[in-house]
Amino acid sequence: MVAGAALTAALTLGALPGIAGSAGPTPASVLDPSTFQSVQVPAFASTEIAVEPLDAAFRAAGPLDAATQLTEPAKAPKRVVPTRPSVSVPAPHGGSAQKPPRYSISGKASFYDNGTTAMRLPRGTTVIICGAGGCIERIVNDYGPAEWAGGGGRIVDLYRPDFFAICGCASWSGITQVTVAVY
Repeated sequence: MVAGAALTAALTLGALPGIAGSAGPTPASVLDPSTFQSVQVPAFASTEIAVEPLDAAFRAAGPLDAATQLTEPAKAPKRVVPTRPSVSVPAPHGGSAQKPPRYSISGKASFYDNGTTAMRLPRGTTVIICGAGGCIERIVNDYGPAEWAGGGGRIVDLYRPDFFAICGCASWSGITQVTVAVY
């Protein structure tokens, strides 16, 4: 046991000489100034350097120039074009993804050059308005229409291009029958 402890201490001192104190810092030495040589470079010295041609003994047997073609003895690599993975797409289903309307109202529509208005619906309500010429989906942006003499049950005013898109009538018409689905 004592021999093992002594051996461990001896190995520790040999492995860590700096910690054990066997080596110390070297003293600072002064360099001899005579080892340096003074060099003077004139300011007007030429910067061109003349290079002599190489000795013919150091030239290669086949020197390279701009017309030299380099080839490697091997087969041409095969180009591998990765294919796109096939994706299975579910079949389309019949029907509509649109939710059913809360309710529908029928009446007359006229045109109004400032957007879609509905007297019984608040702003921001989504409606689908259908007439003889087709259907459009719009968002109510104002309160209206204002009743006027002979208005006769108008429920919605439409932007002029929207009115003629759904009315299926002549350009001189002013009122058409519509159904408004409220969402």
